[in-house]
Amino acid sequence: MKYKLAIFDFDGTLADSLPWAASVVNEFADQYGFQRIDPSDHELLRNFEAKQLMQHLGVKMWKVPQMAMHVRRRMAEEIDKIPLFPGVDAMLQGLVSAGIMLSVVSSNSEANVRQVIGPQNAALIRDFDCGASVFGKAPKLKAVMKRCQVAPVQAILIGDEIRDGKAARKVEMAFGAVSWGYTNPEALQALAPDEFFTTMEAIAERLTR
Repeated sequence: MKYKLAIFDFDGTLADSLPWAASVVNEFADQYGFQRIDPSDHELLRNFEAKQLMQHLGVKMWKVPQMAMHVRRRMAEEIDKIPLFPGVDAMLQGLVSAGIMLSVVSSNSEANVRQVIGPQNAALIRDFDCGASVFGKAPKLKAVMKRCQVAPVQAILIGDEIRDGKAARKVEMAFGAVSWGYTNPEALQALAPDEFFTTMEAIAERLTR
């Protein structure tokens, strides 16, 4: 197999949290003083990477850490509204059965991640490294690979955002983009990802060849 380690993003990759995020974003806009989002603009905004989106909405960068903490806390209160995407359980089990190590690197909290994926799936994950800053995934990716004793050429980050792809490139590991998350598939394909998945089943199929 090409990869010994598969590192997963959480929101938009394993968990279908976009509908919840869309339902609360304007509350945070009012509280933190950035532009409210009209539902008709959601598809357009899915083409933006995180930094572009923040600039477009007028989000003050110095407010981001506090806002991220607030979002994680609010999600924890409404965690029952965050489902896994269909097929996650079988996909993770298939990878582990094939001998691939699994990790989750997320800007969300580890408690939220564990609550949503459930204890059976959590037991399959060798390494959690959560609470990353919005643009701080690269150091966490390096740390996970070091702990798992895996070289970048043997690892893949699977995610749904442009910043995931950039973080993977920064640490010289492969990037696998998924078509069902926060970012429009066309914007992700423009990054020329090493893998592009249109179904959950395809992840296990392709990585276990």
